Parts: sequence; structure tokens; C-alpha cells
Amino acid sequence: MKKKITAIISILAMFVLILSGCSSSSKSVTKEQGTLTIGLEGTYAPYSYRENGKLTGFEVELGKDLAKEMGMKAKFVPTKWDSLIAGLNSKTFDVVLNNVAINSSRKKQYIFATPYVYSKSVLITKEGNKDITSVKDLKGKKMAEGTGTDNWLNAEKFGGNISPSTDFATTMSMIKDGRVDATINSKEAYLTYIKDSKTTGLQYRVVSSKDIKASEIAPIMNKNSTELQKEMNKAMNKLQKDGTLKKLSIKYFGEDITQK
Repeated sequence: MKKKITAIISILAMFVLILSGCSSSSKSVTKEQGTLTIGLEGTYAPYSYRENGKLTGFEVELGKDLAKEMGMKAKFVPTKWDSLIAGLNSKTFDVVLNNVAINSSRKKQYIFATPYVYSKSVLITKEGNKDITSVKDLKGKKMAEGTGTDNWLNAEKFGGNISPSTDFATTMSMIKDGRVDATINSKEAYLTYIKDSKTTGLQYRVVSSKDIKASEIAPIMNKNSTELQKEMNKAMNKLQKDGTLKKLSIKYFGEDITQK
């Protein structure tokens, strides 16, 4: 009888060790060993978009370079904006690279790696619009913004009446069609849009840094992904020092926007 009890205890002890091993493996750098799963929209040029059906853009190349530096392979999961951050909670992705700005609200729930872009805001209106020349003119105006974005929060701050928009191209169409009056958005994204459009029917003004500070754009992760954060910081610092980040910025934006 004693031998049976001893055997049972031994089996239970082994079972506990196996569970402990599973627990520690759950703290590994990524959910899928050897793969960095990256969430992004894929509809926001020049950050991430499709060209001839293939996913490309600044954040796509950056994601591949980061994964390579970390000894992994990048796996991209295109997702609509309003589901991206939620995907970090459900561990659908390891990290989101989608022009996400660091702010106090997000820092309470998530962690960020080193910023890779310092983005200035612009006020975009229909061509010929003389009623909106600065953010002070936005009170009561109809505005298109992505749900939950910093642009939404800024438009709200200046008194705009906001209509949700699913992506940048839709926002531009809403302004051109007269469904909304304006949007606050990324200067880089707008310059890429007008470069690729023969006639835009739009105009823009750079928002003063006194009204909206340049946003620090960085990789965002689940709060428990501290090991991944450390590895990504190392990789990002390497890409900054060897000039890779600067080259990507010039390629997609025409200038270096990776420095403060």
C-alpha cells in the first residue's frame, strides 16, 4: 500500500513539474516560437498597404527587419483598426505596428517599445475651404476620424462633431463628397495620398506643435510581454544606429521622420 501511495505521489510531482514547464513557456518572447506575429491595417499608406495585391509599406519592412534582428520571421495579420488593440488582449498578435501613438491612456493598459516615428498632424479640408484655417475653427464642424485614434481625441478636444471612418481613403472621400468638413490626420499619410492621386480636391495645413505635439509612434504590446519589449528595444536601437530606420523613412516619406 505504501508503495502505491509513493508511486501516486511521484506521478503527481511529475505532473506539477510538467505544468510548471508549460507555465514558464507561456512567458516566451512570442506566442508562436520563431515567429513574430504583427497586427496592422494594411490600408494606411505609406505605413502599410497593398501594391498589386502584396502587403508592403514602411511598417511592413520595419516589421521584417525587427523580426530578423530578433532571429525570427515576421507574420502579418491585417485587421481593421477597431479590432487591432483588442487583438493584443486576446493574444492574436505579439505586437501591433500601425502608426499607434504613445499616450497616457494606452500606457495604463499596454507597453511600448522604442518609438520609430515622430509624426506631425495636419488639418485636411476640401480644396477652397476658407472657413477652417486652424484647429480653433473646428468647433461644431463635421469631422471624419478613426474610432479610438489620437486623431479622434484631438478632434473631440477642439469641439468637432465626429463621424467614424474605417480607413484613410474613406476619410478623404468623405471630405471630397462633402459628408464632413475636415479631418486631423498624419502629414506623412496625406503627402503619400496626394502623391498617388492625380487630383485630390483637397488642401491641408500643418497644425502648430503648440496645439498638437508630434506623436511618438511605437510598437505596442500586451502588458505581460516584457521579454518581447526588451528584445524589440534592442532590435530597434540596432536599426536606428546602422541607418536602416532612416533609409526606410526616406524611401516611404521622402524625409527622415524617425528623429525627435
